Amino acid sequence: MSVHRSSLIIVPTSTRHGDHLRSRRGARPSQSPSSAGDEEVLYSILSKQGPWPFVETVFDLLRRRSDLFEDADAVPRIMSMASAAKAKAEEKRRKEKEEEARRAEKVKEAEAAAAKKVEEKKAEPEPSKKPSEGAAGRRRMEKAGECAYAVPEVLAAVEPSEVIFPNSGNGLDLEKYSWTQTLHEVNVSIPVPKGTKSRLVTCEIKKNHLKVGLKGQPPILDGELYQSVRPDDCFWSIEDEKSISILLTKQNQMEWWKSVVKGEPEIDTQKVEPENSKLSDLDPETRQNCRENDV
Repeated sequence: MSVHRSSLIIVPTSTRHGDHLRSRRGARPSQSPSSAGDEEVLYSILSKQGPWPFVETVFDLLRRRSDLFEDADAVPRIMSMASAAKAKAEEKRRKEKEEEARRAEKVKEAEAAAAKKVEEKKAEPEPSKKPSEGAAGRRRMEKAGECAYAVPEVLAAVEPSEVIFPNSGNGLDLEKYSWTQTLHEVNVSIPVPKGTKSRLVTCEIKKNHLKVGLKGQPPILDGELYQSVRPDDCFWSIEDEKSISILLTKQNQMEWWKSVVKGEPEIDTQKVEPENSKLSDLDPETRQNCRENDV
């Protein structure tokens, strides 16, 4: 299986006459088949050997195939690049911790508001029953289980016939593709002819748009995403040379999607079953729906 990152590709390039090897930010895999192939080679080395052997391989290649280390500034510049990369990684971890703290605070506030609402509801007086009108009135009350005042609530709970229930993965199975989701990500699976290679696939993942298909053919999926994603954390790959697998990381990881792209059939998110998620991880509206369903 080959894995492609949607927006960041490290491409080694070498030229004649001893020019230094350089890395740069490149186009998306769908825009440059050769870049996608280069990334597959690098990723294969990294996944099999681990980060330190990978770094040693890169330095050994630079030593043998370039004049980089003849430059007196080579080592300081490499150390500077490593320090910059480390700073970016630490900054990312810091932002993630801040985001977790904000989420925890929001959950705490939402739970406090929900608890207050429950207490207020308990304090409300129960609706009084209307007196029966003779024997006929008593029979009507008996048939209604002496809960005539609850009829409007029962009618409001009737579900419309056009409700689309989600599949077992909280997504939907459609003719050309299927998808599942968690609170944090969406997974799309698109069947393709057996033997399809990654170089034959075109896949563009942007913050608010997804376009995927086979080269030389109309797109299989092309439209505005239901909600924004984080392109740097989105990937696609070929599974067993017979399906395209796409992972979309949600920008807002506290809500359920009704569809992958706008205009496609939408599921009823009130029917989502977050069995793999903690109740505290859900947004207030979804959490309240879950509680009502449990009741």
